[in-house]
Amino acid sequence: MMQILSQLFSQRFRTFTALIFVLANGLLAELVYAADGATRPNVILMMADDLGYADLTCYGSEVINTPVLDKMASEGLRLTNYYAGCTVCTPSRMALMTGAYPARVGWRGGVGGYKIKPQNGLAAEALTIAEVFQSTGYKTAICGKWHLGEAQSLLPMNQGFEDAFYITKSNNQTKKLYRGSELVMNPFDNRRLTEQFTSEAIKFIKANRASPFFLYIPFTAPHFPAQAHPEWKGQSSQAAYGDVVEELDSRVGEIFAAVKECNLDQDTIVVFTSDNGPEPGQKKWARATPYRGLKWSSLEGGNRVPCIVRAPGRVPAGHTSDQLTAAIDLLPTLAQACGIDLAAITTGHPKIDGVNVWDTFSAKHNDQHAREDLLIWHGWGVPQAIRVGDWKLYLDVEKELAESEKGPVLINLIVDPAEKNNLSDEHPEKVEAMKRLALERIREIETNGIPLGGPAENDPSDTKRGRWLN
Repeated sequence: MMQILSQLFSQRFRTFTALIFVLANGLLAELVYAADGATRPNVILMMADDLGYADLTCYGSEVINTPVLDKMASEGLRLTNYYAGCTVCTPSRMALMTGAYPARVGWRGGVGGYKIKPQNGLAAEALTIAEVFQSTGYKTAICGKWHLGEAQSLLPMNQGFEDAFYITKSNNQTKKLYRGSELVMNPFDNRRLTEQFTSEAIKFIKANRASPFFLYIPFTAPHFPAQAHPEWKGQSSQAAYGDVVEELDSRVGEIFAAVKECNLDQDTIVVFTSDNGPEPGQKKWARATPYRGLKWSSLEGGNRVPCIVRAPGRVPAGHTSDQLTAAIDLLPTLAQACGIDLAAITTGHPKIDGVNVWDTFSAKHNDQHAREDLLIWHGWGVPQAIRVGDWKLYLDVEKELAESEKGPVLINLIVDPAEKNNLSDEHPEKVEAMKRLALERIREIETNGIPLGGPAENDPSDTKRGRWLN
């Protein structure tokens, strides 16, 4: 009996403590904004699926028309040196949600449903960006693709999202569409998913116009199979792939229209990006020019992707930045923009690898850019490269770089964006310095990682290393 009473007390104490934390952190954020006479901004984070670096007109496409996203770029910030969280779906989403390298939260390669079992995914104890915003009183929602685990404890409703309209994995892996725990469509119509996710997002915006909100929209477009919506079929010169991207652009316009209709335009930060580079099966239409490499690959085309940030009055219009930036930076950066003190959050797994780059987003050029280096993983879980400034060092064999069979390959991305010239023999001291830094970063992850959620699948200390680090 005493043990049962003790457990009940412990559970209630934790609930009470969590409630006090939410109220206190939310009040602190309100006071920060009140002191400046400003409104706490809403955040809309949109992510396309397998959209290549050069698939938008504002990033160089000459065959796909994207007037809405082009306008968004002209009214905000266009990042040209931005890296997705990884080169494939699941780890890329882990990174975006947690601000951590996916290896830190237990990923060892593959995606949900393809090496990663459905009952495994992002651990519940990992602190998500939705939980960060929810802790300060924000309303939170997801409308789109989850792909971070299918077990009940791993679903978005248990990871900080109050509202959830989603599919559990990629549109080629499932036909089931859910609202919360309720199955609402089986099978769904793949041609209309972008329309449905957009419609649900707009409903959420209108229903929560009076309170700050965090809205995550991970579209399934243009992930294969690309199937055009009836109203967009044949509109593009790039077959169904182009039709799907052009529809996606138009749907983003509908979301902006809803924001303006609710008089939230000046109080909303909108981010648009992609989870990785083009899918190999779609390389006939998708583009990552001038970069080589596709989804799964650690070459630049695999995970250097578009990223546009629009926040009137906070982010200058028509601004372009070539500073090294990554998906893991969005959590601390958006928290800073919204007055959220991450240091005050003690629940969950607080260790993150992202850095706050809000000064770069807001064009405060007097401050040094916060990110100096970045580890880059292959889709099968090997930390294959490290980026430091303009330099990239391959730490493992990359099949498209023949010289990587013999040793590390050093690339200067400024003069060689296609990654064809190995400069390791000319700069041996740089090779050694970058190897040491990579090993230091990987060892720290090995020491402070957590396993995947669900049944034990791996040892968090068993992080893979590239051949030239072993």
